[in-house]
Amino acid sequence: MSSRPVPLLPPALRAFLVRIPLLVPIVRLLRRGPLARDRNLLVTLTLLTLLVGVLAARVSMEWFSPALMIPITLVAGLQLRLNSLAKLLVAVAAALVYVAVVRGVGHIGPGLLATFGFTAVLAALMARTRGKLGVQGLRGDAMLLELRDRLKSQGDLPHLPKDWGSKVVLKQAGGSSFGGDFLVSIREGDTVDLALVDVSGKGVDAGTRALMLSGTFGGLLGAVDDFLPACNAYLHRQREAEGFVTAVHLRLNLATGEYVITSAGHPPVVKFEAGTGTWRVSPAKGVVLGVVPDLHCEADRGMLRKGDALMLYTDGLIEQPGRDIDAGLDRLLGEAERLVPTGFRDGARSLVASMSAGHNDDCALVLIWRP
Repeated sequence: MSSRPVPLLPPALRAFLVRIPLLVPIVRLLRRGPLARDRNLLVTLTLLTLLVGVLAARVSMEWFSPALMIPITLVAGLQLRLNSLAKLLVAVAAALVYVAVVRGVGHIGPGLLATFGFTAVLAALMARTRGKLGVQGLRGDAMLLELRDRLKSQGDLPHLPKDWGSKVVLKQAGGSSFGGDFLVSIREGDTVDLALVDVSGKGVDAGTRALMLSGTFGGLLGAVDDFLPACNAYLHRQREAEGFVTAVHLRLNLATGEYVITSAGHPPVVKFEAGTGTWRVSPAKGVVLGVVPDLHCEADRGMLRKGDALMLYTDGLIEQPGRDIDAGLDRLLGEAERLVPTGFRDGARSLVASMSAGHNDDCALVLIWRP
């Protein structure tokens, strides 16, 4: 499917420019196809740069300050290739030299030169990064935002029947919009599969790997019977993979309440039993994903009855520097006691805020209960 290129110049402006004989070759150059977009923009920005230099030197430094070439350079950093940017910077330098010769060296002070130098370096870094990505303008940031939104949408649990409740809380380190903890889930009929995954690291550093793995794990979830062994096989084949990945998988039957929990190096799931009013730690365990070629998980099977709940979480809630993990788990269970009288839905976010206070790490909490 093809689309017509958007003209660089509006029709009204192009019609005006063709009336000027000296500008006819330039207008023809700007009317060519999309492959010449970089060259066309270079010509346009170069002309603007030289025009600002001439007006600043011959007309007025107040109305046409050389500082006007700074936004031109930034636009070039966002839109031009690195080679084209270098040509524009030559034009900027020539314009500054011309102003200094006509107006005097004192009109181009060291502060202005330092600003141009910083702007040129920043523009070069932007052009170099875009060149590696193969995108133009702010498209790279837009792609990252799209991936972030996709990761967030995968973190939403599927719709559950009215006799079930659920709550998901994701809190990323440093206030980032995405991090190393993510959730993938799927529902087919009365069966719900969900996996809470923790990638080593935190914040944006772990977020890029989490974005990659979320698509893979989301495709495997529900498509294979042994979800965690399949994830382990995939990671074990990635020889260049850095860090470790832990995960916990829950398969829940909404009709009967029966569930199966498997874990791979992840903190243990805890279950609230309404009959006894206590929280029980799940015995499901397994090795961290990607370490061994064949992963064997010890599953935990059970049933959620009326009033029961399951709580899945990442180590960011219980692991803090200088504190034992078991102590962190005991504190989590103590805080979870407060959820029983107030309700799981309303207290989940306050539980995460309380457990993560005082340290900067990715945190995730998933609660599923049967009212």
